[in-house]
Amino acid sequence: MVDITHKISTLRKATATAIVKVSRQETIDAVVNNLVPKGNVLEMAKTAGLFAVKNTHLSIPDCHPLPIEFTSVEYKIEGLEIQIIFNVKTVYKTGVEVEAMHGASIVALTMYDMLKPIDKEIEISTIKLINKEGGKSSFKNKFPYAIKAAVFVCSDSIFTGDKEDRSGKIIVEKLDSYGVETSHYEIIPDELDIIQEKTKAYAKDNQLVIFTGGTGLSPRDVTPEALSPILESRIPGIEEAIRDYGQQRMPYAMLSRTVAGTLGKSLVLALPGSTNGARESMDAVFPHVMHVFHILKGKNHDSL
Repeated sequence: MVDITHKISTLRKATATAIVKVSRQETIDAVVNNLVPKGNVLEMAKTAGLFAVKNTHLSIPDCHPLPIEFTSVEYKIEGLEIQIIFNVKTVYKTGVEVEAMHGASIVALTMYDMLKPIDKEIEISTIKLINKEGGKSSFKNKFPYAIKAAVFVCSDSIFTGDKEDRSGKIIVEKLDSYGVETSHYEIIPDELDIIQEKTKAYAKDNQLVIFTGGTGLSPRDVTPEALSPILESRIPGIEEAIRDYGQQRMPYAMLSRTVAGTLGKSLVLALPGSTNGARESMDAVFPHVMHVFHILKGKNHDSL
């Protein structure tokens, strides 16, 4: 199966439909008036769909087991057609569109099975996805201009050449995948005044200023102390999201002093210096965090 361990959970919705077409009006009358010998067709089919949607992963090999937190089945009868409308919701890392289509198809098959003794010419058609929400397509941030970033690696040992940078390069790669241009990349020592100077200088021309390293608890880890006095607004939600994401994957993440805030129209981030820490921090909040640039320009959430 596809690896989804790096994804964050969001509200996921999907609606699918299927159509059962009978050959006679008498069949529709029997369904509506509950006169089908095998029982109540609409309720039995709905029950089958509810069982099926929760077990989609047992039938479709690449589907992940996931919690189904809401399901509804609706019917519309027009002429000789019974339209099935199947809705699914969950809060999870991956979508529920296959689950919705699976549920709709099982509802249709159950109808077929119950109606075949009284109608030999039933057809099942048009099993399709009508709508899905909650994935990347629901949270796209479109900008009329290029988003630029300055990336700084804070490390005495990397600055002196004793170690090779990995976390900074990962951040640059991640930014590139989100369509963000890294206009500046630099390795600097763990010096408070240098961190402050770089922040003030590069926040003027870059929407993102990202530091990796110096967020731990050693005497030389001074990135939070450097940034806190010069940031105009701290954004605790970003800091909490990064720590929570990391803590679910590594128990030492709670010891990292991640920083997020604004300076002018720029978002400033201080991320862990470890390779995994940098990668997981980016996965935790990107690309959704870029919504902040709309807000900094005075737009509200509902207008986007």
